[in-house]
Amino acid sequence: MKSDELREIVRGFQKSRILLTAFELDIFTFIGEKSFTSETISKELELNKNATERLLNALVSLNILQKDNEYYSNTEDSLRFLSKDGPDYMAGLMHSSHLWHTWSHLTEVVKTGDVAQPENINERGEEWLEAFIHAMHDRGKKQAPSQISGIDLENVESVLDVGGGSGIFCMEFLNRKPGLKTAVFDLPKVVPISKKIVEEEGYTDRIEHYTGDFTVDELPKGFDLVFLSAIIHSNSYEMNEGLVKKCYNALNTGGKIVIQDWIMNDAKTEPLQGAIFSINMLVGVEGGDCYSENEVSTWMKNAGFTDISKVTLESGLGQMIGIKKT
Repeated sequence: MKSDELREIVRGFQKSRILLTAFELDIFTFIGEKSFTSETISKELELNKNATERLLNALVSLNILQKDNEYYSNTEDSLRFLSKDGPDYMAGLMHSSHLWHTWSHLTEVVKTGDVAQPENINERGEEWLEAFIHAMHDRGKKQAPSQISGIDLENVESVLDVGGGSGIFCMEFLNRKPGLKTAVFDLPKVVPISKKIVEEEGYTDRIEHYTGDFTVDELPKGFDLVFLSAIIHSNSYEMNEGLVKKCYNALNTGGKIVIQDWIMNDAKTEPLQGAIFSINMLVGVEGGDCYSENEVSTWMKNAGFTDISKVTLESGLGQMIGIKKT
């Protein structure tokens, strides 16, 4: 790797911070389909005029905004993706902004081993939780259809999505097989957010909700498929071992588990996205990590699952599948 490539990696945070700050300040929504001077924007949003103008100019240089004389306007893309009124508004970027603050403590975390944000997800405040669930929903709407397209539903009549958040995967399972019984199991403060999103998406009465904490509570029983997407990376090894056993108990005979996450090689260096994401867990979650295929297989075998297999998705995510035969 050349020195210029190293510098480009180092400077990467600068572009990210410019965009995230403008997103946090809701500049794109304010501008909308109109054009304003920096003076008007700073006055209406209660910002410093000089600092606002510098930020707006940087956004123009990044091709995120346009400038004509002294007037700033959205590009087609910023109006579409970054304005709350845009058809493909990327609400999940607010969660990325929250991640910025925990990642900034990485050096201290590596020194001490203590996470930068020790509170569990149910204790991080309404603003953080709303941003997180909507970020996962926003991502899921784009990715869930392809991610679950290869899961065999031939003998599946009921699905439990553990830590299912907004219910987006249940929605996609229903799109594939409308007669399914689907349910989300999640934390007390998540379920109300999930129910609201389910209603907004038009799936009311088609997705059931169970409230609980899988670290201490048993899961509801009687399902043909238990699905865990982006769950195991938030837990310790021991916690996941117990969770997989609970999933086994929740299944009917002949049912199966599908664990979807970054499934690492034994050296935990590939895939690249998983190695980077493990750092996200390091700074943000006590005990969280990205686990290897061998580790996940061990939990599944110890729980009683057989016919264990792995599918690698186009994105690099893995799906570990196991069957409960008896």
